Amino acid sequence: MGVSIHPSVDSGVKPAASGFSGGTLTCKCSDRPVKVRISAQSAHNHVCGCTKCWKPDGATFSMVAVVPREAVEVVENGDKLKVVDPSAAIQRHACSACGTHMYGRIENKDHPFYGLDFIHTELSSESGWSPPEFAAFVSSIIESGTPPAMLPEIRQHLKSMGLEPYDCLSPPLMDAIATHTAKSKGTLAA
Repeated sequence: MGVSIHPSVDSGVKPAASGFSGGTLTCKCSDRPVKVRISAQSAHNHVCGCTKCWKPDGATFSMVAVVPREAVEVVENGDKLKVVDPSAAIQRHACSACGTHMYGRIENKDHPFYGLDFIHTELSSESGWSPPEFAAFVSSIIESGTPPAMLPEIRQHLKSMGLEPYDCLSPPLMDAIATHTAKSKGTLAA
């Protein structure tokens, strides 16, 4: 296939390491790189086709996972971080010099994923992070310039890698969103 899904999965999806408990994410700057320590294993890792997530050069998809908010600590050069789009639900904190998204945080306490921060595990030199489990927002890669005619081949390729393609999030995450919404509205007991 002539399309790079993401450098971390193009040569195969690697399994998580037993007992892995985090590492340090580093931006792409050679001078004063931003460093963010993650003190937990990632969860719900996936490749994402949306146009808001940071992607490495040449990748069609980003790769993004979540960790508990309290597991994220900026440890070096945090003065270089800025929020990419203050109006977005996920406040993506990026290095103002190289543009690398270091973590995304949801500040709205009523959001279903409040308390989870979004991270890009490929920014870590440590191996053992949870592997991607699915592909989200696949059709959105058209908005980034992928010809629509390529989507059937890309979806088949994702399936062959064990990454079920969705045009939203995975069913368990969509169920979590719907459950949160129903509890908030009182249609489901808390």
